Amino acid sequence: MSVRELVVLGTASQVPTRHRNHNGYLLRWDGRGILFDPGEGTQRQMLRAGVAAHDIDRICVTHFHGDHSLGLAGVIQRINLDRVPHPVTAHYPASGRHFFDRLRYATAYRETVELAQVPVEGEGAVLAETDAYTLEARRLSHPVESYGYRLTEPDRRRMLPALLAEHGIAGPDVGRLQREGVLGGVTLADVSEVRRGQRFAFVMDTRLCASVPALAEGCDMLVIESTFLDEDVRLAEDHGHLTAGQAAGVARDAGVRHLVLTHFSQRYADPADFARQARGAGFAGELTIAADLTRVPLPKRTP
Repeated sequence: MSVRELVVLGTASQVPTRHRNHNGYLLRWDGRGILFDPGEGTQRQMLRAGVAAHDIDRICVTHFHGDHSLGLAGVIQRINLDRVPHPVTAHYPASGRHFFDRLRYATAYRETVELAQVPVEGEGAVLAETDAYTLEARRLSHPVESYGYRLTEPDRRRMLPALLAEHGIAGPDVGRLQREGVLGGVTLADVSEVRRGQRFAFVMDTRLCASVPALAEGCDMLVIESTFLDEDVRLAEDHGHLTAGQAAGVARDAGVRHLVLTHFSQRYADPADFARQARGAGFAGELTIAADLTRVPLPKRTP
């Protein structure tokens, strides 16, 4: 059975706390897994969350601050120790290649798995196109080069049984029509409807900039940093971050269905404050204030 969910491994910004590990997020997408921003301690959090190295097909690093990347060494070595049977691809800012290489080879180990590197540079690019999704990156606004990521599933067609019956199409002929597009004068459009592909975006450390709403547009799920509360908006701007209200405002205007706020400063004790400010900004969709080791399912498809 296909599973689409976000496994939250860590939610702290800058330093871990007693209740929050450094960042780490695994998107499970129909048997494939994309690990975003493995901070320090990610390998242990994977164990606690029931996530295996075999679940990882891609690693996406937004930028090379430690809370988003220090876990790379352990994760990469675990992928090799467990002899993951499929190749793994890593994406990261090209300007940080030397950081990636240092982390990849931080200590001695035996390489047993093919680890491809497809870094991103400039304003962004399409990084991968598979039958399951297109992965793209866009440059954000942070003191070091940072990129956000977006997955877009291709639109497909849903066959409508009533219309198939009306046109007398059944059994193997249904598959033939799907493959060929027309059968006995009946087109695929006559007996089906477009099933919109799902969309997911991952936006970490950044100020408000044009790439943030572009990544968020029409997403079924948006995972986005909200390091600060609104009263500290000047701090957010100075350090290249977002507030809860800013993140929620982006989600509201972009038509996001499920908003996941994360990457919280240790200065705030009550996570409910982030929820109150997100609702105060007018976001009315599903809302999750991320907590370590929780699983957040992607919303069901729209009719």
